[in-house]
Amino acid sequence: MYRKFLTARSPLRVLEKGLHGGLGKGNVGLVLAGPGVGKSSFLVGVALDDLLRGDRVLHVVLDQTVAHTRTYYDTVFAELRATRHLADGAVVQGELEQLRAIRAVSAAGFGAAKLREMVQLVEATGGKPSALIVEGWDVARASAAELDALRALATEIPAEIWISASADSEKIAALPKELAHARDKFAVILALEPERNAVALRALKDHENPNPEALRVALDPKTLLLMRS
Repeated sequence: MYRKFLTARSPLRVLEKGLHGGLGKGNVGLVLAGPGVGKSSFLVGVALDDLLRGDRVLHVVLDQTVAHTRTYYDTVFAELRATRHLADGAVVQGELEQLRAIRAVSAAGFGAAKLREMVQLVEATGGKPSALIVEGWDVARASAAELDALRALATEIPAEIWISASADSEKIAALPKELAHARDKFAVILALEPERNAVALRALKDHENPNPEALRVALDPKTLLLMRS
């Protein structure tokens, strides 16, 4: 019961409101930030929110190990447990781990077909994931056909697919030109930008809404948790 209360009050509900319902199953989202700004923290926060609601998550990393990613989850969950006063934290963490699959794969040859195979393996051993997280994939090199195949996979499962991409600068005025060809392939594009005491989230694209709203959500660089801004 407390977990339902916790997720109902999560800053992600504010984010979803600002994005007119959030990313939504069947869609692909992109989170963009400079190196070390907070892409992984944001994506782990999204994953933990799904896990706390009883949904399965597949987290794929192309530039890290499974152990490193698992430790990141442990760190963020420990902060969540402490700051949100989550009862029976050890029990809850064990339950979430049963719903989460972390896979590390080589960047060589990775794409929608490989991701589909991984989803099928996870489904065969536990159940179909409701959210897919992909870190370390060079989206700028992905073809339009590859990105279309990714959207088709999101629709087929159906699931939300979140992908991270690095920007050259901490301040992101617009989608970098090397990603311009991919803009229409993403339903939502978020930029993370460091400010004085937080990392602000800004929508560069919000589905088909011509004027994205202020999201009123930020990332705390100390706790790595999402917070209302």
